[in-house]
Amino acid sequence: MIGMKHTLDATDLLCPLPVLKARKRLQPLNAGDLLEMRANDPAAIVDVPHFCAEAGHALIETREDGDVQIYLIRKNG
Repeated sequence: MIGMKHTLDATDLLCPLPVLKARKRLQPLNAGDLLEMRANDPAAIVDVPHFCAEAGHALIETREDGDVQIYLIRKNG
C-alpha cells in the first residue's frame, strides 16, 4: 500500500537530529505513506538505515544529489 508522499529537509543538521526529525515527522503519517528526507550529515548514511530497521519502516531508496543524500522511507503499520 502506497500512500501520500511527504518531505523533510534535514540538511545542515548533525547527528542525531536528522533521525530525530524523521521519527517526529513519521509519527502522524498513515501506514504506507512515504517520507522523502534530504540530509547532508555524513553519519546519516549509517543512521537512517539503522533507524528504519529498528523502527520497522522500509527504506525504499537512497540516492545522492550533489552533497545531499535523499532517503525515501515508507512508514509501516
